[in-house]
Amino acid sequence: MVGSIEVMNRNLYSNGGVQNGNGLEEKLDELRRLLGKADGDPLRIVGVGAGAWGSVFAALLQDSYGQFREKVQIRIWRRAGKAVDRATAEHLFEVINSREDVLRRLIRRCAYLKYVEARLGDRTLYADEILKDGFCLNMIETPLCPLKVVTNLQEAVWDADIVVNGLPSTETRDVFEEISHYWKERLTVPIIISLAKGIEAALQPVPHIITPTQMINRATGIPMDNILYLGGPNIASEIYNKEYANARICGAEKWRKPVAKFLRQPHFVVWDNSDLVTHEVMGGLKNVYAIGAGMTAALTNESATSKSVYFAHCTSEMIFITHLLAEEPEKLAGPLLADTYVTLLKGRNSWYGQMLAKGELSRDMGENISGKGMIQGVSAVGAFYELLSQSSLSVLHPEENKPVAPVELCPILKTLYKILITREQSSHAILQALRDETLNDPRERIEIAQSHAFYRPSLLSQP
Repeated sequence: MVGSIEVMNRNLYSNGGVQNGNGLEEKLDELRRLLGKADGDPLRIVGVGAGAWGSVFAALLQDSYGQFREKVQIRIWRRAGKAVDRATAEHLFEVINSREDVLRRLIRRCAYLKYVEARLGDRTLYADEILKDGFCLNMIETPLCPLKVVTNLQEAVWDADIVVNGLPSTETRDVFEEISHYWKERLTVPIIISLAKGIEAALQPVPHIITPTQMINRATGIPMDNILYLGGPNIASEIYNKEYANARICGAEKWRKPVAKFLRQPHFVVWDNSDLVTHEVMGGLKNVYAIGAGMTAALTNESATSKSVYFAHCTSEMIFITHLLAEEPEKLAGPLLADTYVTLLKGRNSWYGQMLAKGELSRDMGENISGKGMIQGVSAVGAFYELLSQSSLSVLHPEENKPVAPVELCPILKTLYKILITREQSSHAILQALRDETLNDPRERIEIAQSHAFYRPSLLSQP
């Protein structure tokens, strides 16, 4: 009986078939008016990148607004040619046959046979091909609604009104530099919503952070007023399964408020905030410490005590770093801890740390892991370490009473750098760092941050 209820609930939301009980058409019409869309000219929304969150975001919009075909067009771009391996095809077949609603949908669309052939090894499936049927390669256990998939980037974006960046931060610059070539003749300026969590470090002319929205701005020339960041403490598959969640959309007031209203759903509350770059950086920071949390969990057989010790130290380091980055870091404490908490519980970066510690993955396999996508915490470890190692950012050491680079007060970050970037230490080094008798009380690190004027506006390219 429970299974029947679940199927019924999913069907209510599939393929844009949700009833218009939440003023959906009114919200769509309002956004169309703000963008100056004429009757008969659909609002064109394009997702760029089809990882778990990017695919779910497009599917949420399709479920809500896909029924208004004359007013909105929702598409998603991903590269062609990514083959689905045999083991994944077999697992996908099991998922399909475990869900009556999905099975019936594929049979109705005459799409089931190819999954049978792939299960038998008689055919190769491709990621863009299965995405059209609602299967994201990084999240096949959560079938989505069917999506309109485009593999030609120019075709996808050249006339888009809203572009959703679902790419990893490490790919954002290159793809949007290519997009800029297709926008040279544009007469209108699109809105860009970035979902990417990650940073790069730049050392000239002064040490500073570069975020995905800044990469997009520099690559395309789109003004920052038209670029938004959406993030929050959530897991993509759970959002699509209608678990209650919330997020913040950050950026200029002109667009963040109407876009927040457009995205808001009963199970997905979207707040808005003006502090774009700082929230974006915090989204990258929690990925750093999630990897270490996964290592700690695996190496201590999920010891609650050991994980709490790690949590105390990593949160104190994050608080210390936020005092360097933000003038009013207290405002970030709640969102940062919530995002960190959910990532430690079920995020891919924590999973990656566990797999490394168990020996089921190695650093030689890279950061793009089959079935999971890009592990963005690895590049973030390198970026934060490089940035906080600069002597020009020196702070006073509490015991030695001399200037030191900020990273010297972040032993967990230093250890993760030696494990993941230079590879001079194994995953066990994370436990050695926690058990170091010379390690300061985490409370002292927080007190240092709170009692000194640490704020460095230049780190976020602020004047």
